[in-house]
Amino acid sequence: MSKGNALTIAMVGTRGVPAAYGGFETAVEEVGRRLADRGHDVVVYTRGSESREKEYLGMRVVHLPAVPVKQVETLSHTGLSTLHLMFRRRPDAAFVFNAANSPFLPFLRLRRVPTALHMDGLEWRRSKWGPRGKAYYRWAEQFGVRKGDALIADAPGIADYYAHQFQVPTEMIRYGAPILDEVAEGRVEELGLNPGGYHLIVARFEPENHVLEIVEGYRRSTATLPLVVVGSAPYSSEYTQKIQQAAAGDDRIRLVGGVYDQELLDALYFHALTYDHGHSVGGTNPSLLRAMGAGTAVIAFDVPFNREVIDGDGWFFSTPADAAAAFEEAEADIEATRESGERAKERARVAFRWDDVADAYEDLARRIAAGQSVHRVARRARRRAEEW
Repeated sequence: MSKGNALTIAMVGTRGVPAAYGGFETAVEEVGRRLADRGHDVVVYTRGSESREKEYLGMRVVHLPAVPVKQVETLSHTGLSTLHLMFRRRPDAAFVFNAANSPFLPFLRLRRVPTALHMDGLEWRRSKWGPRGKAYYRWAEQFGVRKGDALIADAPGIADYYAHQFQVPTEMIRYGAPILDEVAEGRVEELGLNPGGYHLIVARFEPENHVLEIVEGYRRSTATLPLVVVGSAPYSSEYTQKIQQAAAGDDRIRLVGGVYDQELLDALYFHALTYDHGHSVGGTNPSLLRAMGAGTAVIAFDVPFNREVIDGDGWFFSTPADAAAAFEEAEADIEATRESGERAKERARVAFRWDDVADAYEDLARRIAAGQSVHRVARRARRRAEEW
């Protein structure tokens, strides 16, 4: 153990910091910087960063390579990170992100490193993985349940899934929401958009994100405000073509591709009338939290994760017809739609605070460092035959 109250905490399994990719990386940065501010020695394993600095926002950064192939990039980097960690001073606790990285937990256990595994969403349901990828994720999920000292779920629905499928407890730790109270209008005006005068999608083009259903629904609707679609398909050109075909000939629909300028993204979220969220297999989604924190009303795919995050305050769809009706209702009473957005912001401000998230990670690190572990009850866990 570290001296005094300070811990040495390793964060493994993501692209690391500075955050420039997704929810995991944002969580590592936001949590890690707060733990470092509290005096903990935070070590973040990083790959692919343009910066080669060995310290960032108080965190120590270890840069290691990875095999640049989709199927093995994460595993190769986590393997090297685990090897590096095993031959350095033993940390008091490690947070490993992504159930796919579970094969490395026995090595950390061999080194007597208390480990919490962040399980993420139901990754094996994602369309980007073929049969082998889906089978691997299902296996890795069960393996992680059996080998971790703690399991982190980011939404009540994910916690329910592990309780049902494996009869094991999880630590329910959400993500935080960035709160935007004022964003200049100029960036959206550069795109020919009027503040408060458009609908917004921000998503990878993957079937489980239901971009196609949203675009089809919007096209059927009598909505007059444009639909701005931000995103691309790193793995599915066929799905992208379907979206392009659904949008073709309708000048209300603007496919703008990927946007990696955070200032522009913030402006798009902040000045949209609605944020249109089709994600269906994750838990608490960072894009949804970003929209809520920007005070934007939500039209969401109807799954328990999304209903719980926005506390039922918005519109929900399962079909293009549902989406069409939601667009029309949102435009029929602009003032009520804006009020829904303000309620979403208040929920984000109260229920999704990064300081609270950091508190939960710190508490968990202290508990597993002190010897608390679910391993004794979970090491023989088996998946239930019936699906959840």
